[in-house]
Amino acid sequence: MEESFEHIVYSKNVIEFVTVAKEYCTFLESIDEVNRKQFVTVATRIIPLLYLKATVLPEVENELEDSIEKTVDEMTYAQIQEGITSKLGRFNDYLEVFNADMQNSDTPVIAFIGEDMTDIYQDLKDFISAYRLGVTEVMNDALADVLNSFKLYWGQRTVNTLRALHAILYGEEELDEEEGEEEFQQEQQKESWYNRMQQDWQDDNSEEKPLL
Repeated sequence: MEESFEHIVYSKNVIEFVTVAKEYCTFLESIDEVNRKQFVTVATRIIPLLYLKATVLPEVENELEDSIEKTVDEMTYAQIQEGITSKLGRFNDYLEVFNADMQNSDTPVIAFIGEDMTDIYQDLKDFISAYRLGVTEVMNDALADVLNSFKLYWGQRTVNTLRALHAILYGEEELDEEEGEEEFQQEQQKESWYNRMQQDWQDDNSEEKPLL
């Protein structure tokens, strides 16, 4: 047991990253407890800390033959994304400049903070869930996966989103919710949720439907 706790997954830098990653996930899961300004304020603090802690993670090699099981399903992803989208309202979208599509586009590429933050959440939640199992080999491979994903994907999401959030927090426009905006966002969520569920049902039953 003593030798097990000497494994790199129990090192100081990894434990600190786990702590911040858990705080990030908990923050998004309890988004209803804060108002818009509080949300943006906390997000601008925790995202750079998350990026910093990821940059000092140790390099590890996968030890298992099978890949780590993912725990964030489509429904969870949708709930987190829609919560952020509703909270930010008109501030959710921003112009993306660090996007490969920009090279082939004549118009600005629009990105969404809600989508970016949920993508980050997905990788971190999968990592935290695997880490909590307490199996050294699983924790090791989860660490390898989240670090690789940070380099290739969600690390860029953090810096892009931070730029957008910084502009919101320190911009001239008030962050207070406009009258009717919350109701509008709720209607948008219901509509998108219904359309998505309807499409999923059609896809699942497409083979069973008779040809007209």
